[in-house]
Amino acid sequence: MSTYTAPLRDMQFVLNEIAGLEEICALPGNEEVSVELVESILDEASKFATGVLDPINRGGDNVGSKCEAGVVTTAPGFKDAYKLFCETGWNAMPFDPEFGGQGLPAAVTMAVNEMWKSSNMAFALCPMLTGGAIEAIAHHASDELKQKYLPKMVEGTWSGTMNLTEPNAGSDLAAIISKAKPAGDGTFLVSGTKIFITWGENDCAENIIHLVLARLPDAPPGLKGISLFLVPKFLVNDDGSLGKRNDLICPSIEHKLGIHGSPTAVMSFGENEGAVGYLIGEENKGVGYMFTMMNHARVNVGLEGVGIAERAYQHALWYARERVQGKIIGDTSNEKKTILHHPDVRRLLMECKARTEAMRTLAYYAAAQIDKAKAGVPGAQARIDLLTPVVKGWSTEQGVELSSTALQVFGGVGFVEETGAAQYYRDSRITTIYEGTTAIQANDLVGRKLAREKVPGAAMKTLLAEMSADAEAIAANPQLATIAANLKNGVNALSTASDWILANYDAAPAAVHAGSVPFLKLTGIVVGGWLMAMSAQVAAQRIAEGSSDSFYTAKLATANYFAAHQLPFAAAYAAEVMGGADSVFALDEPLF
Repeated sequence: MSTYTAPLRDMQFVLNEIAGLEEICALPGNEEVSVELVESILDEASKFATGVLDPINRGGDNVGSKCEAGVVTTAPGFKDAYKLFCETGWNAMPFDPEFGGQGLPAAVTMAVNEMWKSSNMAFALCPMLTGGAIEAIAHHASDELKQKYLPKMVEGTWSGTMNLTEPNAGSDLAAIISKAKPAGDGTFLVSGTKIFITWGENDCAENIIHLVLARLPDAPPGLKGISLFLVPKFLVNDDGSLGKRNDLICPSIEHKLGIHGSPTAVMSFGENEGAVGYLIGEENKGVGYMFTMMNHARVNVGLEGVGIAERAYQHALWYARERVQGKIIGDTSNEKKTILHHPDVRRLLMECKARTEAMRTLAYYAAAQIDKAKAGVPGAQARIDLLTPVVKGWSTEQGVELSSTALQVFGGVGFVEETGAAQYYRDSRITTIYEGTTAIQANDLVGRKLAREKVPGAAMKTLLAEMSADAEAIAANPQLATIAANLKNGVNALSTASDWILANYDAAPAAVHAGSVPFLKLTGIVVGGWLMAMSAQVAAQRIAEGSSDSFYTAKLATANYFAAHQLPFAAAYAAEVMGGADSVFALDEPLF
């Protein structure tokens, strides 16, 4: 079996050359962060991922979490790993120092989080959900709640969850029926059932802080009548110690296709009197507050696509270097060689490597926009708003495709669980579904982020202009001419499709949304291709300056591969967006 090794060189390259780490370190609040410090952090994180998380990943899949009488026991090694994770400060990295956090930039934590997701995605879901809950509380809760709950959550002693989905209400939050009634002392009694609650019950954290969407008795119907409540597993005394168990229980956990090490809980609130909850922010504004958590989670789920693709690629590469099978086409030596020499195995591995690098550049670039937006850099908020659904939707779809591609390298034994390839494929499959399906991300992209933007299409047009200018600059280098030409074609395809959406959205919204997923994939390929082209430009410059570092040669190769094998899909996706709606609606319902 292979062992996960963090791709530190590529991570550092993307942080420095694409995300602009030096510029991020110079932003207000980041004065104590340096390139050298970040290198040290990444090095230590890689040791933790390889030495602690990767070894328990297989057991997490084979054994999984267990639930008996409302008590969840996590997979072997998870509890000890979580304790060490918190003791060594990894949970506190991105959060406000006021509450015990380290205040590190989003771009840095993005790179570190990739290692957690690659080495053990099921484990990484716990700190990811806790982080989202921290963000929601920090932005919207009262000072009293912040002071009472955030220090322990930032430390990791207490974990956090997001409770949206109900048996009758999946993506349609307007259908939520969970209730909250005033208790008369400033608290509320919450009742209802929530499903698909990631790490909703576990034996790793001392307390679990649930953020729950529910309706007050006099709330208006629909989304405008939903409030957000903080509901702890154990009530917290005024001195910060844990009090009695709240009126909530986990009656069961789900038996799933993948991420077996992550307990996905059914949560029942208010079996007796009602679970004591605390209103976050104002009444009936819970959906907006929860989206603070959702947006945090969506970028991080997109990173899961990167992480799982990287791990699946490493596993496939290990096998390709070990397995001797068949005669190599065009080889007259009759030597026994590994399957890495087969042309199509090379293609499969290049697919994984090049596309994963493109996803990584997009994820880290997006994280840099988060840092810039926090510092008030003009245009950064609009850019991250535009790219968030792309990071989530495109990267997770790629993660599923590439974990399947990596499994193909194994041939028949890849379908056998003992080789370990199937786990990455199974684990990847949830990523396109939770935190908003690919279709939801695509609808958000063509709707809120394009057609219904304050100035429709403004953020996309700014991005297109920047990519077009960069393509022209890259074309000046003959070595990069092919990359530049394919990038120009991709930018033109994205521009044409964007204009079509803006022209047709009001008159034919159903037709636009019928092509929204292809448009999301089109955007991902072009933006990913742009960032890969920028990477190639840096690599070519280093080589021209005399560097003999093979890393730059490899970067040119993967950028060329992406330009030749992925950017041509842009034209096809644009054609699908603009001309495919009629065929989507061609069948009457009885004909399906």
